[in-house]
Amino acid sequence: MSDNSFGAKSTLDVGGREYEIFRLDALQERFDVARLPFSLKVLLENLLRTEGNGSVRAADIEALASWDAQAQPSKEIAFTPARVLMQDFTGVPAIVDLAAMRDAIAEMGGDPAKINPLAPAELVIDHSVQVDAFGTRDSFRFNAEREFERNQERYAFLRWGQGAFDDFAVVPPDTGIVHQVNLEYLARVVFGNEKTGQLYPDTLVGTDSHTTMVNGLGVLGWGVGGIEAEAAMLGQPLSMLIPRVLGFELHGELPEGATATDLVLTVTQMLRERGVVGMFVEFFGAGLARLPLADRATIGNMSPEFGSTCAIFPVDAETLRYLEFSGRPQGQIELVEAYAREQGLWHDE
Repeated sequence: MSDNSFGAKSTLDVGGREYEIFRLDALQERFDVARLPFSLKVLLENLLRTEGNGSVRAADIEALASWDAQAQPSKEIAFTPARVLMQDFTGVPAIVDLAAMRDAIAEMGGDPAKINPLAPAELVIDHSVQVDAFGTRDSFRFNAEREFERNQERYAFLRWGQGAFDDFAVVPPDTGIVHQVNLEYLARVVFGNEKTGQLYPDTLVGTDSHTTMVNGLGVLGWGVGGIEAEAAMLGQPLSMLIPRVLGFELHGELPEGATATDLVLTVTQMLRERGVVGMFVEFFGAGLARLPLADRATIGNMSPEFGSTCAIFPVDAETLRYLEFSGRPQGQIELVEAYAREQGLWHDE
């Protein structure tokens, strides 16, 4: 439903399928968008695609396309994340609210099935694991069974929600912590929307400050409060200032004997000293090629510790390697590479 003022709407063929995309290079003649940091290109595509939704105007797109690295943030834009991620403590109230809305619609004689999340929402049950047994062969099974007993009512409700609502998925307990599940399983990097036939960067807001762990995979996302997440789930864009972006160049490789922890703590110390509160931090440079994804995710995860909104790595060969390593379908990996290269979102040395 974009107004398409800049003629950015186009198509991209991947694996014999045609997708609709919004091309960043449609703006190149008037604004040098190729110079923009990776994270701002992701935001710019977001605005191009959602222009005319009542929150995004052509002037907003122009303001972002003519971004000034030195300017203090003053211009507001409306960002629409591709999906919303919740863990169970903050997610349950959101599903309760949706269920209550369905009851209200039913009482008024309407169709309750019309109440659904407008942005895909995923809820990972992760924070309630207690250890009752350990060190025995079946301790995992024993702990899992106790957990289901203790939380039966809540889990039954979430199970109902998964079946009742469209675009709402629940990852069951005992699979892992929310950020790990997001990184290893849920993150798309490039989002293929089956309903609209569109391809666009995977972006999200999560109900936990460490949502930024997924920045290591080239996915723009950060933590918000439960009310903001619920608003995003109901299709409301997030209002934000066009951020300052601090580039962090990596070169060379870690010497023998230095661990990933040393690297992460050094980066954290440098960024704390620099002062990056409210900024986007973005990593680039020849050293990226030798930085494995696990280390990138750990740096992304530390974003709340140094106070930036996100700490993002661009999409590159290591991103694809990790997607394959974590069992993503081959078709999805092809989509990621084709789209990233087409949109100038691909990083190589």
